[in-house]
Amino acid sequence: MALAGSGLFVATFVDMLDDTALDIDWTSDTDLKAALYTDSITTPNLTTNVGYGAAPFNANEVSGTGYTAGGVVLTGTTLTGSSGNMVFDASDAQWTSSTITGAEGVLIYDDSQTNNNGLVLIDLGSPYSTSNGTLLISWSASGIAVIDLVA
Repeated sequence: MALAGSGLFVATFVDMLDDTALDIDWTSDTDLKAALYTDSITTPNLTTNVGYGAAPFNANEVSGTGYTAGGVVLTGTTLTGSSGNMVFDASDAQWTSSTITGAEGVLIYDDSQTNNNGLVLIDLGSPYSTSNGTLLISWSASGIAVIDLVA
């Protein structure tokens, strides 16, 4: 396994908050996508790596029947705040009637940005495959990402 954990993309968050004023709509049901990567992907530097299509996300994306390069659009996206936490969530992602081998990482990124900025990288912990079946990513009941803003 080449991935070594999950995380948020620091450069994206900095660009959202600095004078770059990167405009990411975390609740868009058209802009945010989930792409799958094999265990051969090099662990990215979440401080400096940008997102889909740029190294290391320019290689080792899964392929196969039922999977389209770039991944699927996330739907049902929400961004909420409660008890000092910001919670990002979405409906479960799925690839139906798919034949996919070795999906071990999920990149959530904003397809509407020039640099396809990464938001969240999720290490699935082990490779998953399908043979004319459904690959379903069920997000945690707590959300895809929970950020404690008042630690």
